Amino acid sequence: MEQTNKIVEYAHVLIKLLQDVLYDEESATWSDLLTFQIPVRDYFAKIGLELHLDEREGFAFLKQQDGDDVKLPRLVRRVPLSYEVSLLCVLLREILEEFDVKDVASRKCFVTAKELQEKIEIFFKDAPNKVRLLDRFDKTIQTAARLGFLKETPGDSLNDDMRYEVRRVIKAKITNEKLEEMKRKMQLYADSALSEEVV
Repeated sequence: MEQTNKIVEYAHVLIKLLQDVLYDEESATWSDLLTFQIPVRDYFAKIGLELHLDEREGFAFLKQQDGDDVKLPRLVRRVPLSYEVSLLCVLLREILEEFDVKDVASRKCFVTAKELQEKIEIFFKDAPNKVRLLDRFDKTIQTAARLGFLKETPGDSLNDDMRYEVRRVIKAKITNEKLEEMKRKMQLYADSALSEEVV
């Protein structure tokens, strides 16, 4: 008799994590992740992946460790960020930090496209490429959403402005150390652009 491999009961959790970030909003899958956390971790460890689970913030995703010991193809892609996207990510991190300081009942932080545009414009008030930046604003927003840092949500029916939820996974993907590094690079970029204008 041909022997078939039995599918583990937490297979759906593995597949979901391989697809994307898992949030506690998906209550059934999230509950199963917490129940089968140890075998899930063990499974991914065997293929060089680490489970990043934050129960308090309510999300989980896979990380691929860098190291010279084992050379494996990258499952988790590294995405180079443009200056505009980097700036938006920094702003989103700061918006979320400010939100968390407030004593609010909800854990979800929302921001409109107009609010984001106003915050970005501050950094380009006197720059000659401000018009070009604003032309690419929608694309910048879409990139942040594709990276999982923003989620489009239904807004006020009386207001046509698009509303987004700032996804908490950005705090894990862009750590405080990474945030400071991005700020330094952006400052160097801004100083370089200013020097070119003066010359």
